Amino acid sequence: MADAIDPPSTVSLPGGVHAFLARAGWSDAAIEPLPGDASFRRYFRIRRDGRTSLLMDAPPPNEDPAPFLRAAHWLDDNGMRAPHILAEDAAKGLVLLEDFGTDRMRDYLDTHPADEIEVYGGAIDALVQLHRLPPGPFLDYSLSEYLREVRLFTEWYCPAQNLYADAAGYTAAWEATLADLLPRQRPGVTVLRDYHAENIMLLGALNRQGLLDFQDALVGHPAYDLVSLLQDARRDVSAEVETAMIERYLAATGADRETFLADYARLGAQRNIKIVGIFVRLWKRDGKRRYLDLIPRVWRQLERDLSHPALARVEEWFAANVPATLRQADGGAFAA
Repeated sequence: MADAIDPPSTVSLPGGVHAFLARAGWSDAAIEPLPGDASFRRYFRIRRDGRTSLLMDAPPPNEDPAPFLRAAHWLDDNGMRAPHILAEDAAKGLVLLEDFGTDRMRDYLDTHPADEIEVYGGAIDALVQLHRLPPGPFLDYSLSEYLREVRLFTEWYCPAQNLYADAAGYTAAWEATLADLLPRQRPGVTVLRDYHAENIMLLGALNRQGLLDFQDALVGHPAYDLVSLLQDARRDVSAEVETAMIERYLAATGADRETFLADYARLGAQRNIKIVGIFVRLWKRDGKRRYLDLIPRVWRQLERDLSHPALARVEEWFAANVPATLRQADGGAFAA
């Protein structure tokens, strides 16, 4: 979800930005700040002579644009619609990008809800296209990474709720739950990891998807990005749309339905519990309390995933360690 930014008159520009833009052929351009995200990255729209581009400021040492650039070049080279890189200075954290415009999938659907099936269908078709490619030059989505992510729950949410949870049992439950899934993500597909309605642009047609925020790409399971899209932390997706899109993906890929749905539930629970931990961390560490408002939606999705038999071990842990009052629809209220 976009963070609030200062008024343009008070926003500081990245160091060396004018020289960088001049080298890229954009000297004397107007620079307009755009809303940021939950990271240290900042974005600016660049305007000159009726043209626009986007500037990403990913300042070291807090940010490193190299993973974004690697993923962007690979996606572009393989026919996926990532923004073209117009200029880059990785050492200074500056990247000039093709401007995909302002038709973000989330915003479009807020005003055109009747187009939901068509728009989500286009997003599924883009994943089918991506998954038909050999996996990209990225690290594997390993068991250790899955476990690191789910531990964000016991490291941040549980202390915030004064829960003294069985951390060892939690890890053991997740290891057992994910062990069966790992062989099915080899050789794997490119997993963008944050593929949802706020990171997809509509490029002149409802089924033309422009990709954003893919710098954390890994090689993993094909169900992961479907979970990211259809169990969105920031936007309600109806059960009917979720089911229709999963069926669309299965029809296009021929994946075994029962096995895929079990892995979808495993990864849904894994991702949702990670997000709960991240949102609490954004509050406790970074002072961004507004992310707590998103937790009830994520918690509802988590509970649905935990009801699948494939999550029996993890569900048992939650039943023993997280009181029912915290597992209700509000996801557990937090003190001010």
